[in-house]
Amino acid sequence: MKIFVQIASYRDPELLPTIRDCIDKAKYPENLTFGICWQHDETESLEEFSKDNRFRILDFNWSESKGVCWARNQIQQLYENEEYTLQIDSHMRFEKNWDETLISMIKQLQEKGHKKPLLTAYVSSYNPKNDPQGRVTVPWRMVFDKFIPEGAIFFLPEMIPNWESLTEPIPSRFYSAHFCFTLGQFSKEVQHNPEFYFHGEEISIAVRAFTHGYDLFHPHKVVLWHEYTREGRTKQWDDDKEWYKKNEKSHLLNRKLFGMDGNKQEGHDGKYGLGKERTLRDYEKYAGVLFEKRSVQEYTLQKHYPPNPVILDEKEWENSFLKTIKYEIKLNKSNFIENDYDFWAVIFHDENNKELYRKDENEQEIIRLLSNDEVVIKREFLSYSEPKSWTVWAHSKSKEWLDKITGTI
Repeated sequence: MKIFVQIASYRDPELLPTIRDCIDKAKYPENLTFGICWQHDETESLEEFSKDNRFRILDFNWSESKGVCWARNQIQQLYENEEYTLQIDSHMRFEKNWDETLISMIKQLQEKGHKKPLLTAYVSSYNPKNDPQGRVTVPWRMVFDKFIPEGAIFFLPEMIPNWESLTEPIPSRFYSAHFCFTLGQFSKEVQHNPEFYFHGEEISIAVRAFTHGYDLFHPHKVVLWHEYTREGRTKQWDDDKEWYKKNEKSHLLNRKLFGMDGNKQEGHDGKYGLGKERTLRDYEKYAGVLFEKRSVQEYTLQKHYPPNPVILDEKEWENSFLKTIKYEIKLNKSNFIENDYDFWAVIFHDENNKELYRKDENEQEIIRLLSNDEVVIKREFLSYSEPKSWTVWAHSKSKEWLDKITGTI
């Protein structure tokens, strides 16, 4: 069973250790083939693998790079019908017999009726300066963090609860670009859009994979590790002074793919669009997110495993989402005459004066706010109800609670 290992590397000193460990820890290293988009400077070398027929290396000077999604797309053109594919970053470490373990998980899921299982996660971390001692030894999953202002969803890693007692992978809503193991045909069916740059990559692939019929799962045990800090490595955006233009285009493409912010849905039916086996709405109901309104269900926030509970009535389903609330409280500096504030309570209330949301300002943030001509407190939060009023209640180290400042919305 051949595995097509995809690695996009940009001026990364961890590339060689990653390749070596991948091969050394595989049970069947002869079954590995590597597709590498090697974006490098003159100090790097892949000479030790140049005559190894398992390697297909795209050789680019770092100045030719157009970003990680472009690089991943380049690699996918090297696919030659291997049974499985593994997409990783160039800074990874592997558990012994990782190949056998991942294939066994895929087969286990297929036996349970999942025709096209896909394993993905923000995998546990390692530290190149303290390895293997610095490796996290518990498996991680991905949970919802927030919709960012540009429209993409951000995720957070956390330990899988009760992982010690699990015997099979757990369902996932989301996709990690630094670890994906699935059927090899994924390399053809769900290719990275080379026009994407960075942000939006993972949520767009999650939805596109799901609509192409792939079922997403997190491994229930540690199989490999990822280095998250990027310490000591030059990133492509460090070298590309106009990287932000590519990233802005990514955000726009992402919003068009999901029909967000008044954008007519575009790009959903082409090579880099959605699949035909499921719809965007199917994914939203599965994951408990609503792209058009940047909303999420409580079930998702509570980190319950998907699929989310079925709500047949479409209107009732839409009403089950928390709303994204954005608001700016503008205050006069003359309201704040003390010099020893330790925090300000910032609270939003509903029409019955019930607290909807509270997030305090700390000492450092208060100093920043008071350094401006006008005090502007910005908040973004999720709520079922619209806020009708707000309170800013300052606390002083010497005088404790001071007078409340209130306002209506």
